[in-house]
Amino acid sequence: MILESVIIFIYSVSLLLIFMYALAQLNLLFNYLRSKKATDTSEKFDLSNPNEIPVVTIQLPVYNEMYVMERLLDNIAEIDYPNNKLEIQVLDDSTDETVITTKAHIEKLQATGLDIKHITRTDRKGFKAGALKEGLEIAKGEFIAIFDSDFLPKKDWLKRTVPYFKNPEIGVVQTRWGHINRNYSILTKIQAFALDAHFTLEQVGRNSKGHFINFNGTAGVWRKQCIVDAGNWEGDTLTEDLDLSYRAQLKNWKFKYLEDVETPAELPVVISAARSQQFRWNKGGAENFQKMLGRVLKSNNISAKTKVHGLLHLLNSTMFLNVLIVGILSIPMLYIKNEYAHLKPYFYVMSFFVLSTIIFFVCYWHMYKNIYGAGFKNFFKYIGMFFVFFSIAMGFSLHNSIAVLEGHFGKKSEFVRTPKFNITKFKDNWKNNKYMKKNLSIHVVFEGLLMLYFGFGMYSAFIVGNQGGDFGLFPFHLMLFVGFGYVFFKSLASKV
Repeated sequence: MILESVIIFIYSVSLLLIFMYALAQLNLLFNYLRSKKATDTSEKFDLSNPNEIPVVTIQLPVYNEMYVMERLLDNIAEIDYPNNKLEIQVLDDSTDETVITTKAHIEKLQATGLDIKHITRTDRKGFKAGALKEGLEIAKGEFIAIFDSDFLPKKDWLKRTVPYFKNPEIGVVQTRWGHINRNYSILTKIQAFALDAHFTLEQVGRNSKGHFINFNGTAGVWRKQCIVDAGNWEGDTLTEDLDLSYRAQLKNWKFKYLEDVETPAELPVVISAARSQQFRWNKGGAENFQKMLGRVLKSNNISAKTKVHGLLHLLNSTMFLNVLIVGILSIPMLYIKNEYAHLKPYFYVMSFFVLSTIIFFVCYWHMYKNIYGAGFKNFFKYIGMFFVFFSIAMGFSLHNSIAVLEGHFGKKSEFVRTPKFNITKFKDNWKNNKYMKKNLSIHVVFEGLLMLYFGFGMYSAFIVGNQGGDFGLFPFHLMLFVGFGYVFFKSLASKV
């Protein structure tokens, strides 16, 4: 009974942590809905007055971006802002032929009168954080806008973001990501679904109540003084944006999130690219939890509620580990439930935690209808999308849990860029993308084994007990089976 007791304890703790996270999401939903009734009374620069137009530096950190570099530069060159108040830094860490083609394209743009500089480094020390820090040392701007290579800000982007810095307490203005290839495939749809939840419920829900949010690495503007005051960019985690965000807010800088300003970008279209991106984000989240836990708890500048939301924010990625634990232990729990009749009261109590799924369902519906609209037709589409999203998200749980464990235990790894594809130009030719990983991760083998394991879980529903089976966990095991199957077969197919 010792093994059974250990399984029950770990399973219960993981369910409780998921439930706490769900309650936090529900609180953010309430914040989000209340924020919709509020009126924005922010102070703003009057950009029609030449004396109020600040100098802005746009930083473009790039690394081997053959397929999107031309598109990026042409798009940024169209930004509507006075030329004498705008500087563009192309922070180019590339190691391939794009260094030459980028240099040539920049020279053409310089000939038009644009203040654009090509800044290269002899090494990638600090990766993206190192490039941003080096560019900051010579930046002319009082404000620093940052865009990754796959982002396509609209012409009026600076005019819609920079004015908020009239409030001297504002350190960052962050905008919402859009998705130019949202409907390309199931993979892009579920990525968009997850990001939309973050950029509506989470960012608005936290920001509207003064809780910590994060600069998302791109599509935002920093006050240069804020970056320096917070300790500048550091490359000791894989999510340098989250790191600097927390250090800035711990020093009382305010962040402004603009849900109504959308910055379009391209989602990864192949699963290996999505995997590398997910690994970096989730490992970086765990690294920042380790780095920021003590600072958040000891801070005298923030409320207890902000501390709770901050810690749950930093633990976002660790939820994948809890989901994986619950999934793996749910099959032995099925047998324990039917073997030990005296534990029935415990399982009645545990059934309460299905409420977590209901909470997520309600929260994400508000996000979904905000983008697609309400009505029965969209609601039924949402039901299907919700279960597809959760199934595939659970299918990523092993991969992301490994990232989380590496982050918590301090295993260092290099910043692995996400390959960009520019599918609007190259369409199906993206399959020849030279930056795609060619090797198959050993993780994929275990994902295949977990698919079979949860297939066994579905089979177990028919054979346990004495009264024709126990199907309470069957939908959960079906979703896990589908999720791990999708990730396994997609990963194999991407290498063929």
